[in-house]
Amino acid sequence: MPGRGRREAVYGQARQGLRTRLAEAVAQRSRRRRAALFQRLMAPAHGERLVDVGCGEIGVAAFVAGLEVTGVDRTPRPGYEAPGRSFVQADARRLPFDDSEFDIAYSNSLIEHVVESGDRARVAAEIRRVGRRYFVQTPNRWFPVEPHALVPGVHLLPRRLGRRLWRLGVSDDPFDETLLLGAGELRRLFPDAVVVRERVGPLTKSLVAAGPPEALTRPRAP
Repeated sequence: MPGRGRREAVYGQARQGLRTRLAEAVAQRSRRRRAALFQRLMAPAHGERLVDVGCGEIGVAAFVAGLEVTGVDRTPRPGYEAPGRSFVQADARRLPFDDSEFDIAYSNSLIEHVVESGDRARVAAEIRRVGRRYFVQTPNRWFPVEPHALVPGVHLLPRRLGRRLWRLGVSDDPFDETLLLGAGELRRLFPDAVVVRERVGPLTKSLVAAGPPEALTRPRAP
């Protein structure tokens, strides 16, 4: 897929070392495959409007061309705006857009940072409300290595123990601001979605909820 800007490092803000170098290589490969999956399922047409909920520094705008992209984040992103690209600072639980204002609503690695179940449901409902079709990615809870801290199994432990071991990881993000989802919870949040598994070998590394099914070009079975 044609690119539109710089590549954003997945672990650019993490403590650097062998773990992050290896994880960065895996993450960039996954992102390339995700870009191809997005293209295949969403089939974006030139001039369509896309909202990137939780855009970070650049987000989906790094790998789509010909779309009008609106990035949304609760943190100011002063370097985000560019030709064909605008930014709105907003809370994903209450997006300041009309129903079906965008052709595509996109969100990558955001919803696992919304830890309260009621808030997660609100974010999911907002994504489905503002986009005629949607593409939402999140790391899989049952992958053996927690993708933010890069500590095996820390996310599967009782919360008190996981909180103590989190400091052994590479992330400065607080432990209590990350709670990974499995496929079942993702389906409950997006009940009309096709859930696609992104794999590393035989293991499911991440999950994508895409929908509604009738708007997808090549839906895949869960």
